[in-house]
Amino acid sequence: MTPARRVVTLPPSLRGPDALRFATEARSRGADVLEVRTDLHPAEAVDASALAGILELLVSERGTPLPPAWVAAARWVDRDVVHAGDLAAPAGKLLASHHAERPLSTEEALRLWDVALPSGSLVKHIEPLGVESRERISVLLETQARLKARFGEGRVTVLAMGPTALPVRAVLARRNVLDYVAVGGDWKAAPGQRLLADAVREARHPHPVPLPEGEGILSRLGILGTSIVHSRSPRIHRQPFDRIDIPEDAPVEALVDALLPHYRGFAVTSPFKIRLARHTGSPLDAINTLVRRRDRWESFNTDTAGARSVLERLGSKDVFVLGDGGASAAIRVVGAELGSQLRFLRRAEISGPLSGAGIWTWPDRITPPDTLRFEGARVAVIAYGAPARRIAMEITRRGGTPLLLGAAWFIAQARQQRALWETAS
Repeated sequence: MTPARRVVTLPPSLRGPDALRFATEARSRGADVLEVRTDLHPAEAVDASALAGILELLVSERGTPLPPAWVAAARWVDRDVVHAGDLAAPAGKLLASHHAERPLSTEEALRLWDVALPSGSLVKHIEPLGVESRERISVLLETQARLKARFGEGRVTVLAMGPTALPVRAVLARRNVLDYVAVGGDWKAAPGQRLLADAVREARHPHPVPLPEGEGILSRLGILGTSIVHSRSPRIHRQPFDRIDIPEDAPVEALVDALLPHYRGFAVTSPFKIRLARHTGSPLDAINTLVRRRDRWESFNTDTAGARSVLERLGSKDVFVLGDGGASAAIRVVGAELGSQLRFLRRAEISGPLSGAGIWTWPDRITPPDTLRFEGARVAVIAYGAPARRIAMEITRRGGTPLLLGAAWFIAQARQQRALWETAS
């Protein structure tokens, strides 16, 4: 089975030379196809021929008709089976698409495709994910299988859209022709797109061919959280591994239950550690690891290994902890074992300068209180990468000395996660 070709969409803010630089950078990072849409760019803003010289070009008609120059330069021409009127495209270039306004049953989806298509044209079917459930994912997989049976191998792409659709898109991508992904940054062409880097990493560790029956035999790993584009988990764990970035108020409980047949484990980060501890009936206040046990999730907190490494490096028995969320639960457990005197401080409780040794557990997206000041305090930062650097600057600005211990925390807890996922059933 040929892996899905990775498609990135030209952002609406990029024109002229900036568009060419984007295409060149996307190609260097593993993109196969560049999409240009008429609802995002006027004809004069795009040099289609120059872009096609960098990446294969897919031009998509969205309301405004496609410019002839775009069609001439394109490898594929995307026209909607409902709104395009005719499906005119040069021979071998048509990508017929349909964008459903609501979740459909498989039979409803198939009726939409009772159309005559030119020989060899591609088929793209898109639906909102809707309610997160095993049944909903099964319907989308059935729709994908039935469309492939109708139109043939190597022609069909089925996509889900929505704030929690990313892991479902990843499952569908295994049998799609095209995989629409995001390069990164603040803009995505559609809600639910996974990152190009994660799709490339998966392609470098391909599934056996032919694929086994059932999605649960070879299943995925992922990290669940909010604002986790910086996460390094995919780099060190077995592939395929998805960064599942979802809103803070997303129904994460329903999502993990829906994904049980397709994922054998998850890393869990802010802000879902406490919610998923409750959902899985854990005796722990917070968890950071889910492992599939046949028809249920078993939860663990390997953050205790990270907390131990940080407390030992701080080398102090009296430690203040900024925040009282999921990471603090692990610090509390280890602190009791080590005999540490811990003070957990919520933002509203901070009124005077802090001294001594401390740990900053707030994610960098949380604004610290204006009253936070340090008097020579050594403050451990348990984030890593760009978020850690931003937090360290904040600590320095407020009079403290940051200690970047996020990598030590991350590596210690990740070793235990890896061992646990190997036991999934």
